[in-house]
Amino acid sequence: MISLPSGLILRAIIGAVLAGFSCSMMGTFVVQMDLSSIGFSMSHAAFAGAALGLLLAINPLYTAIGFAIAVALLLGPVSQKAKLSPGVVTGVAFSVTIALGFIFLNLQPGAAATGAALSILWGSVFALGFNDLLMLVLLSSVIVLVVIVFRKEFLAMLFDRKMAEASGVNTDPFYFSILFLTGLTVAFSLKFVGGLLVFALIVNTAASANQFTYDIKKIMILSPILGVFCCLSGFLLSLTYNFPVGTTIVIMTALTFTISVLLSKKRKKGKGLFHFSSG
Repeated sequence: MISLPSGLILRAIIGAVLAGFSCSMMGTFVVQMDLSSIGFSMSHAAFAGAALGLLLAINPLYTAIGFAIAVALLLGPVSQKAKLSPGVVTGVAFSVTIALGFIFLNLQPGAAATGAALSILWGSVFALGFNDLLMLVLLSSVIVLVVIVFRKEFLAMLFDRKMAEASGVNTDPFYFSILFLTGLTVAFSLKFVGGLLVFALIVNTAASANQFTYDIKKIMILSPILGVFCCLSGFLLSLTYNFPVGTTIVIMTALTFTISVLLSKKRKKGKGLFHFSSG
């Protein structure tokens, strides 16, 4: 088992809780709205941005945010205005950003062997600083605030976007906000989970929560709980077996999803996808 300073372990635990919460909360929207491919593209866009930051010797977080927001713009307002299919834009964005990411790493001499480059790929507790935790705290607070304030609109859109629009809800701003918040979540969680794996934390935990209940409100509570559990247990396993943090977290999310499918009552019942309790 790896022995680390108590301060570093505390930062990693806090980072695990915050990353697990924010990724899984946004994963609820990504999974329910069938936007998994978008989360996949976001993670690789942030990876490419962080790699560019390393090449230019600036904070990788800033460039990761820039790339993630650019993809959010392409998948949201730009694709809608240009009347392009989100699936087409997602496919192009994914292929371009993953290629750019490896090009940026290759252009920096010896970058592939450096700890900074590896932390972008697989995540690292050593990469987390106080500012990173502060950004995750702010992001988590914004996500909670937005969901609470616009709770009815989000629930209506998750249930049926066309029906929500027919009832007078302008769903575009809420759809775009999901894209932008997902992009920010991916960028802020990059150092801890890794650019090639962070999308799994977004999708797997939310998909696991979806196996246990039809009530979207309960899913939005259960998903972050599972996300925090997977991040903390993955961090512990990474210390015990000296594995990359991101890898062990993804293993835990995959195991959680497998168990949830095996135990799921929804596989045995032909009920609808959602159930909304009153109130």
